[in-house]
This record gives sequence, structure tokens and C-alpha cells, in this order.
Amino acid sequence: MAVYLDYNATAPIRPEAREAAMCALDIGGNPSSIHANGRLARAAVEQARGEVAGLVGASPEGLTFTSGGTEANALAITSAIAAGAKKPIVLMTEHDSTLNTATASVLWTEAWPVSADGVADLDWLRDRLKTWRKEDGAPFAAMSLANHETGVIQPVAQAAAILHEAGGWLHVDAVQAAGKIAVDFRALGADTLSLSGHKLGAPQGVGALIAAPRAKLQRRQFGGGQERGLRAGTENLSGVAGFGAAASAALRDLPFVEDQSQWRDAAAERLQSESAFVAGEAALRLPGTLCVVTDGWDSQLQVMTLDLSGVMVSAGSACSSGKVTASHVLAAMQMAGMNATARFSGQMLTAMKSAGLTGGFGLRASGGWATVEDDWVQFADAWIGAHARHAQRRKVA
Repeated sequence: MAVYLDYNATAPIRPEAREAAMCALDIGGNPSSIHANGRLARAAVEQARGEVAGLVGASPEGLTFTSGGTEANALAITSAIAAGAKKPIVLMTEHDSTLNTATASVLWTEAWPVSADGVADLDWLRDRLKTWRKEDGAPFAAMSLANHETGVIQPVAQAAAILHEAGGWLHVDAVQAAGKIAVDFRALGADTLSLSGHKLGAPQGVGALIAAPRAKLQRRQFGGGQERGLRAGTENLSGVAGFGAAASAALRDLPFVEDQSQWRDAAAERLQSESAFVAGEAALRLPGTLCVVTDGWDSQLQVMTLDLSGVMVSAGSACSSGKVTASHVLAAMQMAGMNATARFSGQMLTAMKSAGLTGGFGLRASGGWATVEDDWVQFADAWIGAHARHAQRRKVA
């Protein structure tokens, strides 16, 4: 039986989400229409709004549905820039949707360094804000609650306090964290927070941006007045309904998610005995995420070999249209303590390569709502067997 350990790319749809999406499709009304079917559709949207907000302890009034986490990140970042942010500070291990939106929107982006384990350097942030000038614009920073490749969980609440003391705005990408760890929007202190439905078992093509009252959102998409004027276009009713159902199910299942860490760690220990290195091992991580690096064995070849054995994993992020590129996340972790420049313009990976860092390729295994212990056992079995064959071939060569 096939083993699926690629939840950080996308999770299989939950039964509850499938049922909710099908029911929404049967409504057959536009949420903006005032007739009976339109009112049913509007009720489904607002029910889902409350369910998604409830997953992260937020107010439904501050939630805007989007097409996914990428659009939610873009809405937050461009809104901050419209509100006066001239030099966005972006954590160096961020998802491409955050990095590329920031670098494409302004001439200069501040690169926020991380430790060797991938944890945000709060001292750097504190020191940088002490030297912030009026002409630098309004302070704004973006960071993920949990990294998409390594699963490393960031000290968001502490970062928010530092930003707010300087009069700044913090955007948090919670796409990977929601449904995998407890998330409390108010306790985090974030000004905006992005979510994606398909990462927790909803249909693909739906996400959300949550904003605190002090955040000033600026619409990016013009047309009608949907989503309180912030996101024009008819709502993806089936996706939204599925998102709400998946969020409710994820909140219900949170007490059981921590079991994944034991299964993951047992698999990691077996891989480490065969010379694999675990990225971010000393940091607090998502329970079901494992990123390993092995010298002399290309991770893309590992993915293909494991796939032939019926085990599905990823080589780093799965958001590059099928292309496997060197990991800027691992490169940023390599930069720790190297006194490399902390400012750049253009693409993050290009800047890192200019410092002589490529990051290499990591193999990412990630579990989720339907994962069982035997999935991790089979993954480790398949990897160890493939590694032994690879080592034998190298020896013969």
C-alpha cells in the first residue's frame, strides 16, 4: 500500500471537507444574490468564516477569504507597503510567496538572519530597529510561524513585541502551522496572518488572511465588493465550505497530532544511523515534519527512488512548478555566524549564491491528519534500503 508523507505540499482532502464542498455545490447560488439560494450560499460562507477563524482563535470579522496562502501573503505585504513600509524585513527562510512578493514590490528588502537551526535571530531584529530611520518608512517584518521545509517553529510572539515597540507591523505566514499545532492569533500578536485550506485537508484553491484592527489592508483585486471590498470576485463557495469543515476537524484532532513527533523521531534516528543529517533538529519543530540532508546522494534521486517503492515525499518545497532547486532555507541556516551581508535586493537565492552558499537539497517527509505510525516505519525502511543500494553502487564505481 502506498505511503503518503507529503502533507506540507498538500494534504489529502478530509471526508468532512469533501462532504461540505459537495453540499455547497448543490446550493447553486451566488453568495451575493438575495434570493433563497443566494442566502443559503451566503450562510455557508459565513459559517465557514467562523470555523476557519475559530481554528486560530481569531474574530470572523477580520478574516478575508483568498485563493490560497500565496494570495494571502501578497495581500498582507502589499498592504503594508501601501501603508508606508519601504524596506520590508523578511526572514531568510521564508516561503517564495513571501520572499518574491517583497522583493518585487520594493527596491530594497532587509534579510532577517536565522540561527544554524533556522530560528529567527531576535537580537538582530532588535538591533536593526534601533537604527531604523524615518526615511526607511514604517517598520514591517514577515515571518512564518513554522517553516515549510524544516518545520522549525519561530518565536512569533517575541518578534511581534519587538516590532510593536518600534511602531511596526508583523505579518505571519501560518500556512504550515495551522491544524498541526495550536495557534492563537491574539496571543501571537500578529497584525496579519495567512492560512491555506489544502494544507489541512480542504480543497485546493482557497485560503484566508486574518487581520487585527490595527492592520490597514489595501485591496489588490478590483471589481465587485465581495469580502467587504477587500477581494473582488465571486467566492469559491465549495472551496470555502470545505475549508471551514476542514478547519473544524483540524481543531477537533489537535490533541492527537503530537503523536506524530514520536513516530517522526523514531524514523529520524534510523536515518541518522545511516549518516543522514536532520535540519533544525535542536529547534522546536512541527510534530510531523522531517527534513534530512545526506552527502553524496541527490535528494531528487531519493524522491524518485522512494516513489518507486511506493513512498511519496518531497525534495524541499513543492511550490516551484515541478522544478527542484537548491534550498534557500538550508542556505540561510548555513549563513549563521558567517557575517554575510544582511541586506539584499532581488532574489534571495541569488544573494546567497553570491556569498558562496547554495544550501544543497533536503529530503522532506511530512505527515498529517491521516498518517499512522506504520507510514513512518515504511518510509524509514524504504529509505534505508535505497541508501544501502546507493552506497553499494558508489563503492563499485
